[in-house]
Amino acid sequence: MGKSKRILITGAAGFLGSHLCDFYIQKGFNVVAMDNLITGRLENIEHLFPLENFEFYNHDVSKFIHVSGDLDYILHFASPASPIDYLKIPIQTLKVGSLGVHNCLGLAKSKNARVLIASTSEVYGDPEVHPQTEDYWGNVNPVGPRGVYDEAKRFQEAITMAYHNFHGIETRIVRIFNTFGPRMRLNDGRVLPAFIGQALRGEDLTIFGDGSQTRSFCYVDDLMKGIHALLLSDYHLPMNIGNPSEITINDFAKEIIELTGTNPKIVLKELPVNDPKQRRPDITRAKEILGWSPKVSRSEGLKLTYDYFKGMSAEELEKRPHDNFEKYIKH
Repeated sequence: MGKSKRILITGAAGFLGSHLCDFYIQKGFNVVAMDNLITGRLENIEHLFPLENFEFYNHDVSKFIHVSGDLDYILHFASPASPIDYLKIPIQTLKVGSLGVHNCLGLAKSKNARVLIASTSEVYGDPEVHPQTEDYWGNVNPVGPRGVYDEAKRFQEAITMAYHNFHGIETRIVRIFNTFGPRMRLNDGRVLPAFIGQALRGEDLTIFGDGSQTRSFCYVDDLMKGIHALLLSDYHLPMNIGNPSEITINDFAKEIIELTGTNPKIVLKELPVNDPKQRRPDITRAKEILGWSPKVSRSEGLKLTYDYFKGMSAEELEKRPHDNFEKYIKH
């Protein structure tokens, strides 16, 4: 039997990072997890601490990264990932998408490791092309409230391609669309945990805008499989991974009401600045190159996610989005 592969996962205590840790532990990898816990939670990965093939470093990847020994793969998933975070920690958001990815790429070069960086559908901004294909360059406001995240991710893609082209590093770029599942932060301001949190607390559901804007939700288990397929592929250009099943926010609110068996009012508030009106991935490239497509239906994934939130303590359920969110709305 061959030697187990060793993989570094940054942002390992976050929503996606923690699921990646589980995924690669189950595949028999030696997992090196790294997180500065600015938005991540140790509770997401504490079940892995007793394992011999798991190690954790409390470290900010925006600073020099040292990992002793060999590395086969690096997954760079460290980044704040919600509008609430962008407002609270804008400089850190920019640094992890610039200095952080630079450090990961340098480490990949020194270890001769393959690196996959987590980009996002936000590189498309408020898109003028629908659905979004990988060759669309986007419609992004670099100085708007979302700019610290959008432009950090766009720079991340650019420097990754530069390392691939100039240094010959094995690189992969995944553009992740809206993903959901257990371990989402209830107070991060994203629509799914916001709706479920409000329903569980017996509050009205808050919709920003008129609710006609669309989103496409991919269950986290499907995303993990897509990321792994891309990592092992020979494809180095950006690739969309998401679920093309599109739904308006109004209809999504109705699904949450039915799921939770509640009867809240729906309250409309002003649409945030530069909030995308449409979001739906074109996954033709993933289907043709990776043979990947999502398998978990939204209804099935929502039930699993709702069960997770229902199991939270009363104290956890009381966590609400930060007051700064109002700044995100103002023009």
